[in-house]
Amino acid sequence: MALPRLLSCFWGGEEKCTADLRQQQITVYPTLVLLTVPEHSIKSLIGAKVLPPPSNLNYSFIQICTLNWTWNPPENVSSGCDLEYSSDIVIDEVPQGKREWSKSRFRVTDTFPNEEMRFKVRSECKSDNASEPSRWVETALLPKGIPGTAAVGLSCVWHNLEYMDCSWRPGENASSDTNYTLFYWFDGLQNHKKCNNYSVDRRRCIFNLSFPKVTNTYPAISILIRDDSEEIRPVCTSENPTTLVRPAPPRRLTVSKINDEIYVEWSESDTFPENCLFYEVECHNGDLDTAQIITVEHNYTTIPSVDPNSKYTFKVRAKPKPVCYSSKLFSDWSEEKSIGEKTDSTFYLVLIVTIPLIVAVSTIILLVYLKRLKILILPPIPDPREILKRMFGEQNEDSQSCAKDDSVNAYDRLIKEEEINSLILTETPEYANSERENR
Repeated sequence: MALPRLLSCFWGGEEKCTADLRQQQITVYPTLVLLTVPEHSIKSLIGAKVLPPPSNLNYSFIQICTLNWTWNPPENVSSGCDLEYSSDIVIDEVPQGKREWSKSRFRVTDTFPNEEMRFKVRSECKSDNASEPSRWVETALLPKGIPGTAAVGLSCVWHNLEYMDCSWRPGENASSDTNYTLFYWFDGLQNHKKCNNYSVDRRRCIFNLSFPKVTNTYPAISILIRDDSEEIRPVCTSENPTTLVRPAPPRRLTVSKINDEIYVEWSESDTFPENCLFYEVECHNGDLDTAQIITVEHNYTTIPSVDPNSKYTFKVRAKPKPVCYSSKLFSDWSEEKSIGEKTDSTFYLVLIVTIPLIVAVSTIILLVYLKRLKILILPPIPDPREILKRMFGEQNEDSQSCAKDDSVNAYDRLIKEEEINSLILTETPEYANSERENR
């Protein structure tokens, strides 16, 4: 019941409230209520004046991929207002977080022809709390062409501060006969230039890009890729060239040995300023599987306490120093150079395998021919009795064979004589008969 009376207290006036509170014996403590109200709402409540917006917002192309937004100042602004302009960029309905405040009535920005780009600006009084900023004034730059036809994956590398190598892929909705053309521009060129050195598939182009060797700052490079057909959407990008630098591999690498040290040296780059490169030297000991990486800031290094019986192989690559360039790209490795003679482990391996094999084969052969070898080394001593027996036995055999041969020869002679006699007897009658006929 106390709450309704308390509420009626606030609406009934101070006297009634005091009486009711005493009657109900209610103690009321003071309460602090904090409210957060936007500044422009407070200004509206107290009658703050709203500034008029800028007028005649427009844009124009300065160069490829570069827009100049301009506007006119608001009218009827009090002389006490320190007028400035707040501007912002929205890409495909997403704020880019690039709001700027300036007293100038223009702003130069990059362009995004492949996306919907909105630019908005309003006027503000910098030090006048009695006035409220104007409403935003916007204008849009809508993309042209069929969605998905713009080149994608654009990537550029600035090789050795001499030439730029850019590559890209065709859009997923681009036809096979699309011929993309690359244009580039940077502060210092009067007009943009066209790249003419394309690959066969027109997905890569190389153009010369160099500055004086003493240059400390480099302008941003604007790159536009488009087709002559209006159906193909163009694409723009602005690159900081110092983030694209890639040195050439170190040349004329030499390796020499002085006492127990190895001295490695290579030539410095002709295109980079002095002390703008550091190097990584890879040293590989032929007896080990891992390599040692040595980082140096000069074009030489020394390897102390080397093994005279090992072979050492070296190669070098370069990288820009952060104090000169923002690139994190290493060069390719240089050619390899070696020094020293590596022990031929293959020869020893062959010996380790061959010697036991030879020993094993020799042992088998000796076991097989051991008896013959024993006879050759230790011939048996002849027994005299066996020699005498052999001698007398051979004489008896000779006499018997001679007697046998004589009987055989006599028999043969007898047979031959009989054959001759029979031949004579056979021929005699024929001769006698012939004589009788002649008579």
